[in-house]
Amino acid sequence: MLYGIAAATAALLLTAALAALLRTFALRFGVVERMGVPRARARSRAWGRVRPVPLLGGVAVVGGTGLVAGVGDWTDVAPLGPEAGRVLVVGIGVALLGLVADLWAVPAVVRVAGVGGAAGLVVPYDELGLPGGVLAAAWIVFVVHAFASLDHADGVMGTVGVITAFALSGCAAVEVMDGLAALLSVLAAALTGFLMHGWPPARIVPGRCGALFAGFVLASAVVLVQAGRGAGDGLGAGFALTAVASADALLVLVSRWRAGRALLRSAPDHLVHRMRRLGMTRQGVMVVIGVAAFGGALVGLLIDLGWAGAGAAWWVAGGVALVVLVGGVRPVSPRGGARPVSPMGGARPISRPRRPYPFPSPGARGGATHGRSASRPPYRPERPRPQTPDGLMGAGRG
Repeated sequence: MLYGIAAATAALLLTAALAALLRTFALRFGVVERMGVPRARARSRAWGRVRPVPLLGGVAVVGGTGLVAGVGDWTDVAPLGPEAGRVLVVGIGVALLGLVADLWAVPAVVRVAGVGGAAGLVVPYDELGLPGGVLAAAWIVFVVHAFASLDHADGVMGTVGVITAFALSGCAAVEVMDGLAALLSVLAAALTGFLMHGWPPARIVPGRCGALFAGFVLASAVVLVQAGRGAGDGLGAGFALTAVASADALLVLVSRWRAGRALLRSAPDHLVHRMRRLGMTRQGVMVVIGVAAFGGALVGLLIDLGWAGAGAAWWVAGGVALVVLVGGVRPVSPRGGARPVSPMGGARPISRPRRPYPFPSPGARGGATHGRSASRPPYRPERPRPQTPDGLMGAGRG
């Protein structure tokens, strides 16, 4: 118990310190992501502009988690065991793949193949069998990229990851998987330390490095914890624990399929984008998504504890289906999906720019004008330039 408190505190402080250090390094060498800035900060006639945000936050999360968990295993104070140790090592390899994708352009097929190969190394085939192991590996790939798709807004992936990791650590403790429970607790603490810099407006973002690492560790832990349970309880608890990420990924796939667009081509059509277009603030979006993630994680934990049956997961599935059906009714345009941001922080419909007073005379062509000199050229309104909503990353994140 004492080591758990000390490890969580060390992971939180170490990740926060590494994030601050890497933020300076990323700004110095231009490793940044482009994020939207409200018009009030832009101080221009345009609806908004972009601001550079450091992109190496995932390195801090991986470093804090790996260092604290590795020290605990090396000193035998909290040994991870073969399963949790394998998840950590393979997860670091997945994080390196994400870091390469952050620095250079890596095709989506390569990322999917890399995560799929890593998932095949951690699946317990002795308990699931070969067909079940292949299905579990495919599910891990889906959940990992669903978590990666949450990394397009300030703090969303970190919030969902913290809640899911804490719930999963309780599930692992119930199944007497102490090493995996320790790893998940350290990951939750590291993500909490990162949120000290990632809360809106984010000063640093995790990028694909942190998103792929967190998603891989969480998805692999779900498979390992639920592998020894029955099919009904295992599937129900696993789905409930990852409901928010799954809902966002399914919504995007359905929306792009109905719009006739490529499924892997990024666009501002995620759940957070749609909530922002309804006028919600960035903090409000995080609160709503955090509450939804807490509800799903609580249902999964109750199923794992035996305090609720597998049928409780149907309530979570119904909520996911409602989000997908309602959100997929109106597909989002890949170009016009990001509505301009008003000075109050909400979204407003696209309209023609207003002309400044005084207006030129409708019938004047180089002649007299109302309220200004005739020698000045006629006023031509500036063409609107669509920008991403406040606090949302560009469409290049999937």
